[in-house]
Amino acid sequence: MRVLHFYKTYYPDSWGGVEQAIRQICVGTARLGITNEVLTLTRNGGPARMEIDGHVVHRVPQDIEIASNAMSFSAIRALARLARSVDLVHYHFPWPFGDLAHFLARVNKPSVVTYHSDIVRQKTLLKLYSPLMHRFLADVDGIVATSPNYFASSDVLRRYGDKVRAIPFGLDRNTYPQPTPERLAHWRAEVGERFFLFVGVLRYYKGLHILLDALARCEYPVVIVGAGPIENELKEHARRLGLKQVRFLGAVDEHDKVALLTLCYAMAFPSHLRSEAFGISLLEGAMYGKPMISSEIGTGTSYINIDGETGLVVPPSDPAAFGNAMRTLWEDPALAQAMGQRASARYGELFTSEKMAADYAALYSEVAKSSP
Repeated sequence: MRVLHFYKTYYPDSWGGVEQAIRQICVGTARLGITNEVLTLTRNGGPARMEIDGHVVHRVPQDIEIASNAMSFSAIRALARLARSVDLVHYHFPWPFGDLAHFLARVNKPSVVTYHSDIVRQKTLLKLYSPLMHRFLADVDGIVATSPNYFASSDVLRRYGDKVRAIPFGLDRNTYPQPTPERLAHWRAEVGERFFLFVGVLRYYKGLHILLDALARCEYPVVIVGAGPIENELKEHARRLGLKQVRFLGAVDEHDKVALLTLCYAMAFPSHLRSEAFGISLLEGAMYGKPMISSEIGTGTSYINIDGETGLVVPPSDPAAFGNAMRTLWEDPALAQAMGQRASARYGELFTSEKMAADYAALYSEVAKSSP
């Protein structure tokens, strides 16, 4: 079977959670005999065709972006052309232009969409987009929710309940580099032996202002990995609070990220809005056996992190509660270690790349057979 993925960003231009999910789906299902291709937009130029981890990536120039909705006229032509040569098209939502391109390209192949997140922030634009969104979701043959939690709490997904199934993201630890002793020693000297770690793109819904406010009440060391649109705003917030225990490292490569995941004491994941539908970096923490602190927002974060079992889950937008959770883990290493071990076990049971790939392969086969 040949599958074409279509999303607005992908490697090497962007390294966010959706891109990681697409990569893991491609790599995992390839082991089951599925040939994957990715069609994406680029603002950085470069080759029109690349190969990444064994799958072909087609890149077309982005023409314009409005309210995070990247658009490309050439993408419509490319989608129409590439869809003709595959057995199934796999869309990734939300991306309004992707919905429009589906119809303008007159895609007439079996199709599924992974529903990564509700549209949370742009309420006014959602009213304008809603008719197209519902027409698109009604037209595709299958919809994937990224966790049972998100399915249960999404008004949009419940509307299409008869064709929605939950397939949690999975990770393959073998695709992550092994940190060298020299790199571990470097970061141990830089950030110490014991620290809380956040990894992610610095966006509004990540709740990092909540983490910084929590740190105004305690002095636990925190390392923040990632870049993004509110990076300078967060650094200024930390400066105003007089926080000396916070290190902003910016974006780091995979080798450095894995070294920091290996060394950290626990994961701090303060996302407070439903735009955080899953939390790939939270799952990475579980994969590396780290206890986690997250907020209850009715999404996949609380499917990864079970309160009192794999870590602690606190109310959203509550710096005091988040700080208390940090204190609980910091002052009880035995509890933190036990939670980390259970987090690793839960990853192995529910969130491996092998399990995700098998579930997607089964869905692809089912949709392809049932489509006219």
